[in-house]
Amino acid sequence: MARLAPCVVGAALFCLLATQNSAGYRYGVQDQSFYIPAIERHLDPTLFPHDSAVLDAQDQLLAFDNATAGLVRLTGWPLPTVFLGAQLATLLILFAGTVGIGRRLYRSWLSVAGLAFALTLRHQITDTSVNTLEGYFHPRVLAFSIGVTALLLFLRGRSWPALAVAAVAGLLHPMIGFWFVIWLGAATAVADPHHRRLLGGATLVGLATVAVILFWGPLEEQLVVMDDTWLAVLVSKDYLFANDWPWASWVVNLGYGATIGAVYWYRRSTIGVSAQETGLAVGCGVLLAIFILSVPFVAAGVALAVQAQISRMFWMLDFFCTIYVVWLLVENPSRPRWGLSANQVRYAGLAVLAVAAVARGSYVMWIENPERPLIEARVPSSDWQRVMAWSARTTRGTNLLVDPGHAWRYGSSVRVAGRRDVYLEEIKDTGMAIFSNPVARRVAERIQDLGDFTALTATSARALARKYNLQYLITTHQVDLEIIHRSGPFIVYDLES
Repeated sequence: MARLAPCVVGAALFCLLATQNSAGYRYGVQDQSFYIPAIERHLDPTLFPHDSAVLDAQDQLLAFDNATAGLVRLTGWPLPTVFLGAQLATLLILFAGTVGIGRRLYRSWLSVAGLAFALTLRHQITDTSVNTLEGYFHPRVLAFSIGVTALLLFLRGRSWPALAVAAVAGLLHPMIGFWFVIWLGAATAVADPHHRRLLGGATLVGLATVAVILFWGPLEEQLVVMDDTWLAVLVSKDYLFANDWPWASWVVNLGYGATIGAVYWYRRSTIGVSAQETGLAVGCGVLLAIFILSVPFVAAGVALAVQAQISRMFWMLDFFCTIYVVWLLVENPSRPRWGLSANQVRYAGLAVLAVAAVARGSYVMWIENPERPLIEARVPSSDWQRVMAWSARTTRGTNLLVDPGHAWRYGSSVRVAGRRDVYLEEIKDTGMAIFSNPVARRVAERIQDLGDFTALTATSARALARKYNLQYLITTHQVDLEIIHRSGPFIVYDLES
């Protein structure tokens, strides 16, 4: 009980600071523009008849959406409640794994606390489009948190359970789970020599399974070189192509590997390291080698190499590097520095990390985003939300023509807030085009046909309506069409009149 109270307080503080550093928790934003419609379509197959091909491009690769829909059916909980609970679970699992790993690799609870503070400092992994934390529920972050618990199991000498947990993470997000399996597989080969034969057999089975999936399974069509149209649609997704990274991105990302190698060598020569820690350090090198080997295939535009977004394995290196940097700051060396005792040095290092987490979280919440509440568990009330509520009450199958940038401009997408098909949601549809050439061609055609949304006329809007089976235009500017609904600045025009 004496240890339970500090852990509960620590978990609550971790969740609070992580949320603050992520600019609060919100529902229905960013990548949820895909996940929410995909889940709702599993719950109600009559939804999104016009956009099913776009949603299927990514949904067919995931088990998460169908599983979440099953949970909603089983419990009767509304999706916003499920997502809020999943976000809390993500942070608690990450905290528990972090504390456990800290206890295995550090000598002081002060260092463990420092690591927890450091991990609340949300940041983007350079040129990967991945953030270490998100201000909304994302299965990718939950999968990563579960992967962290797999690392803890491995450090405790339980290699096979660790690999099994990493595989479970892959059910939530295939590529995150895959990288944890590779990392832990390499680490197990180094740390547990007597498991190498069994691990080699499992690797051969895995490679055979991957080969079947690639050459005769659902990924067969991805073993192609992306054509010019496909690549043109992805031009804004520059993080996909490491061959086009600026030199600074290479320095930062390769710096993870250099830092891990240097600190590992230093720890080994000063305090000693376990076989498991050696395995994890070597596993980081294996991940880095895979990334470097993938760059020529990405540069050549091989679809599968681009879609795998292999650069995201730098997230794992960022995490392990953070563990080492916190050790350097808080715990090492044990000899006094600057006239301070070893304990005073540790307290000073912890104070730096605590102040950084609290100050940055306060700045992000109350200065950068003063209009946001700490938790916004539903799509907020606004003129946009009200016009979307109107669209949700219209006849099923309605297809809307809206500004392609509506999701980021107004705070939520048509598919999330209105549960209706939309002509184009440029950012998310472009993201889903990564996984499908037909979707890329669809997006390219619609961008070209639309041109400047603000320059739409009654004639051009009706022409789009005839070609793409659109029923309503929602905009804030005047068009010579019949008005059938208003909500603040938003005007709904009838495209069939």
